[in-house]
Amino acid sequence: MSEYQYYEFLAIDRPLDEQQQAQVCALSTRAHITASSFTNEYHWGDFRGDPVQLMEHFYDAHLYLANWGTHRVMLRLPKSLLSPKIAEQYCVDEQVTAWTSGKNLILDLTSEAEEEFWEEDVERSLSAIIGVRAELAAGDLRPLYLAWLSAYGAWERDEDAFEYDEEDELEPPVPPGLGSLTASQRALADFLRLDADLLAVAAEASSSPPAAHDDPAALAAWIAALPAAEKDALLLRVAQDQAAQVRMELRRGFRGPVPPVEGPRRTVAALLDAAAVRRQERERSAAAKRAEEEARRERERALACERRLDELARDEETAWARAEALIATKRAVEYDQAVELLKDLETVARRVDGMAAFSERFTRLRTQHLRKPSLIERFDRAGLIHIRTL
Repeated sequence: MSEYQYYEFLAIDRPLDEQQQAQVCALSTRAHITASSFTNEYHWGDFRGDPVQLMEHFYDAHLYLANWGTHRVMLRLPKSLLSPKIAEQYCVDEQVTAWTSGKNLILDLTSEAEEEFWEEDVERSLSAIIGVRAELAAGDLRPLYLAWLSAYGAWERDEDAFEYDEEDELEPPVPPGLGSLTASQRALADFLRLDADLLAVAAEASSSPPAAHDDPAALAAWIAALPAAEKDALLLRVAQDQAAQVRMELRRGFRGPVPPVEGPRRTVAALLDAAAVRRQERERSAAAKRAEEEARRERERALACERRLDELARDEETAWARAEALIATKRAVEYDQAVELLKDLETVARRVDGMAAFSERFTRLRTQHLRKPSLIERFDRAGLIHIRTL
């Protein structure tokens, strides 16, 4: 398989100015670069830039994937909206990392797995995932928990992914709403290869999500109560092309933090074991349903066969004439249809103790068409070998 790598960066809160675009252009002559995005594919060679530096200085989101199995998402948002101390609770070795750069917090979420097949349109994942950035800024910690869960879920694919003493690691605070993910969170979970059974087990300890709808009147009253100096500072930042960040800060201030679920923490081993049990039960249930469905279809096929044979028994002459007409076409498809019809006539003959008459008539038919080797071969494969001395 040839090498393939895909890089995508997005500037969301503030577009790149001409000088910044020139700096990025110097890193790749083949990339498609605009004030708000950078995309490039590599089938040989590699990107000369450092994604970490680009995220620290220019961009708010980054997606990388390679056909040897690497999936990576990076997100940058103000650390005033997501505390580094909170983010650190969800970090896992190299799979989930977080660090600060100036006023920003940067998250790096990675999944590694050998690809059995290449998924179509996976390169478009960033547009589906990017919504989790605003959700994190609003205090929704579900994306972080999904990344943490996905990291330890790799243990099911690779038994050497972690040291065994990490089985006793406790899960971080469980955010509400794991059982009803947003579209962006679902896209992130899929991109990070989060196992559905593991997610279902984790969601058992998650409460219902709070209502996301903001009361316009309450929001207006809350903004009106802000100190004048703070509102002036916010308006100045809007005029300085920071409208998106100001909007996130206002929403976060109005809604307040989303409290995690209070309760006992489960260990990594407990979550993985429960997911394995759930998977086995689901697979057994699915196998039983498949067997039941196959049995139902088999009964339907048997009934249909009986009806067809009953109809043939009422008018065998028409069936024999139909078989001869199909053979006369000298075409492979019609040969196959003729063989199936003759096999049905044989079954009818066995039911009424009429094999002697069938064998005599079939022998005559076979002798008539001995110079059609492909037809004779089909007769032999179907077990139609009744020969009587005429």
